[in-house]
This record gives sequence, structure tokens and C-alpha cells, in this order.
Amino acid sequence: MKFISPKTDFAFKKIFGSIHSQNILISFLNAIVYNNQNIIQSLEIINPYNPGVTNTLKETYLDVKAVLDNGSTVIIEMQVLNVEEFEKRVIYNLAKAYGNQLDVGESYLMLKPFVALTITDFVLFEKTDKIITKFRLKEEA
Repeated sequence: MKFISPKTDFAFKKIFGSIHSQNILISFLNAIVYNNQNIIQSLEIINPYNPGVTNTLKETYLDVKAVLDNGSTVIIEMQVLNVEEFEKRVIYNLAKAYGNQLDVGESYLMLKPFVALTITDFVLFEKTDKIITKFRLKEEA
């Protein structure tokens, strides 16, 4: 019997982006993002369409987007092909999703944390042999 590859968009979204598989996504995120700690207890999978707020912004589609029980949002993308400037696309999607949180007149205090989880079927960072790399936008000590 031949199975569909979980790396295809359809299968990946079914496995991790379906309301019927929330427990799988919770376990996966706790394992990868939180080093096997049960930090996430619940989440809500939301529409992964990431429109531009104005007509001039590029529309993007994410594979999975979920709001965690602490109010933060996770966006997940599975990428099989090593396309040019892919790392810039990751940052663009994260920045756009983060920036779309506020409406006119809302305080910046309303901004919630975001996590971008990118899974690739190729080596994204040639200068490291780490399987998992983590980055944080934060002042260096």
C-alpha cells in the first residue's frame, strides 16, 4: 500500500491544520518549540490565508495558523523545494501576520507574541549542522 507523503501541502494541512487533529498539533509544537514540555494545553486553528491589509501588499498563504491558549499565534510552513530567497519569505510572512494584529486606534500593548515554525526538506542554513535552529528578535546581551 502506498501512502501520500506528509510533506505535500494537502497531507501536511490534514495532519497539522485540521480541527480534528488539534491534539497532534499541540504535541508537535510542545515537542519542537518547547523542548517536550507541555506548555500548550489548547489551541484554535484559524484561517491560514494571510491577506495584505491594503491592496498593495502581497497576499500569502500559510500551511497552518493557530492561536495558542496564551494568546500567542503560531504560523507553520512546510517547504519541500529550495526556492531562491525563501528565508526572506519566512520573515515577510511573520512580519505581515504580526503587523495585522492591530486595528486603528489600538494600543501596541495589545500585540501578542508570534512563533514562525518553518520545516524544510533541504538545508536552509549551510553554516550550522543543527537540526533545529531558533531565533529571537531581542537585544543581544
